[in-house]
Amino acid sequence: MSTCGARTRVGKYELGRTLGEGSFAKVKFARDSRTGDGVAIKILDKSQVLKHKMVEQIKREISTMKLIKHPNVVQLHEVVGPTLYVMASKTKIYIVLEFVQGGELFDKIVDNGRLKEDEARRYFQQLINAVDYCHSRGVYHRDLKPENLLLDSFGVLKVSDFGLSTFSPQMREEGLLHTTCGTPNYVAPEVLNDKGYNGATSDIWSCGVILFVLIAGYLPFDEPNVTDLYKKIDRAEFSFPTWFSSCAKKFLKRILDPNPRTRITIPEILKDDWFKKGYKAPDFQEEEEVNLDDVDAVFSDSKEHLVMEKKQKPESMNAFALISQSSGFNLGNLFEQQAGVVKRETRFTSQRPANEIMSKIEEAAKPLGFNVQKHNYKMKLKGDQTGRKGHLSVATEVFEVAPTFHVVELRKTGGDTLEFQKFYKSFSTGLKDIVWIAEEIPEQ
Repeated sequence: MSTCGARTRVGKYELGRTLGEGSFAKVKFARDSRTGDGVAIKILDKSQVLKHKMVEQIKREISTMKLIKHPNVVQLHEVVGPTLYVMASKTKIYIVLEFVQGGELFDKIVDNGRLKEDEARRYFQQLINAVDYCHSRGVYHRDLKPENLLLDSFGVLKVSDFGLSTFSPQMREEGLLHTTCGTPNYVAPEVLNDKGYNGATSDIWSCGVILFVLIAGYLPFDEPNVTDLYKKIDRAEFSFPTWFSSCAKKFLKRILDPNPRTRITIPEILKDDWFKKGYKAPDFQEEEEVNLDDVDAVFSDSKEHLVMEKKQKPESMNAFALISQSSGFNLGNLFEQQAGVVKRETRFTSQRPANEIMSKIEEAAKPLGFNVQKHNYKMKLKGDQTGRKGHLSVATEVFEVAPTFHVVELRKTGGDTLEFQKFYKSFSTGLKDIVWIAEEIPEQ
């Protein structure tokens, strides 16, 4: 069982809870033991990276993020000195990132259904600022979607996840890219046609889909059948809901133009009347030189950036102090109808024994068609049926805060987020018996 008595330390960072998890990487919250600053650390398994021939992709992601120094892009966090951001052990690679604590823009859409046009415009303006800067550095994201747009505590938008990004040198002689990638609903028609595409114009299309989703609350192109989906995207076949203003409709039609040659460009976007309303240009300083030495070092035999994982005991914390300090432990909204749907991750507390908690989770998952794999006090749930983005999979883990007090974390590790939310509505009813809900203290 995971306990608060043993924490893992990598270099100067103490690792905490898991923020996200994918096929080849895990992102954990960590704290700088010297300054107390919070960071996010992306952890990759070296053997998996080598097995799946992902070395160049990882190098590209790190190099891209070093090139992009912009207030609307998630930043790499310094490990050593002003230019080194990557660490490695004998088995793992650690990419240290800015911790963006406001969550995903996707979550805001899930909570609100849709945004008002003025609010959507503010986020879209920041997105265009980031994309414009990336393109000026010869970097094309290729996987822009609300899930890859984060918000900081001040509501500032941050573009993340450059794993599918590419540089100008990767284009062929005719100046076009030829790799089909990205999330189908947000991908431009020319990318799907596989005849070569311009990275800048395809990113602009994805930005247009994002803007539609922000104002409408749903996707412009969404079909269960992939062939039907591709046909609608290819023809730019969609309709506006009634609440879109005429200016927003006109603007979006110029972005969601299926012909990349006549599609609106970023300089034209910046001059558009709808876009310009309340626009503020970004204020930042560019870095002139970028050092990529540590990127190559983590894949070589060099010991320059080699670190060790060490188990250590952190300062103990009273269980109730832990609850009061984290909004994530506010149990009142876990099973109540007014809370709406859960996001890609949630947690709850229980005063039941850990073995009973594990058994209850297994009992709730199996009737819903999930295979269960257990290891110590961790559990992986994998759905039998293939969804829109493959099999839905969920990771759970039980943490011991005190002998009679546990925290249970559940997070989506694969599949579609909306499918996870539907699953959780049924799944949570089987967990009510083990959830502990604190009594509220009445106001004086």
